[in-house]
Amino acid sequence: MERLSEREGEQFEAEDLLGLAEAEVLAPLDAAARLEVEAAARQVATVTAIVPLALADVVTALTSNIRMIRRVAEIYGGRAGTLGSWRLTRAVMTHLVATGAVAVGDDLIGSLAGGGVLSKLSRRFGEGVVNGALTARVGVAAMEVCRPLPYLRETKPSVSSLVKRALTGLFSKGEEAQ
Repeated sequence: MERLSEREGEQFEAEDLLGLAEAEVLAPLDAAARLEVEAAARQVATVTAIVPLALADVVTALTSNIRMIRRVAEIYGGRAGTLGSWRLTRAVMTHLVATGAVAVGDDLIGSLAGGGVLSKLSRRFGEGVVNGALTARVGVAAMEVCRPLPYLRETKPSVSSLVKRALTGLFSKGEEAQ
């Protein structure tokens, strides 16, 4: 906020001031929200790949998505109670439906087509990648709904990059432990 207040006098156009606010104030919040989305996608992908019970997949995906939506809202300054959380979840799901046809064609197909070596080795790992990608898609929608400004100069995170980072983090941690 200090850097924004120091540099706001240098901006002559409203668009430049909004771009500065996005770079100085929202960029760190976007990074924290991306980490939350990646963590949720990693958790859902791992549970789907390891636990053979379909009910466990559904319960994990549902609880992880709801928790992720709440945390993303908290990162951007929202503090919702129970009814507010339901309303926020409904807004995220509505946003998914409204933008879903275009986004699935652009993001999700690419991440599924390049599913990686693990999805070719095991059907369960492939399902984990798919469920992780769907969770990441919900996370991107939550970021768009909760973010106080639309993406002006910063690029909107893509599902494929979030899934890639989430799964890379999963496997690099496993290598460090050995």
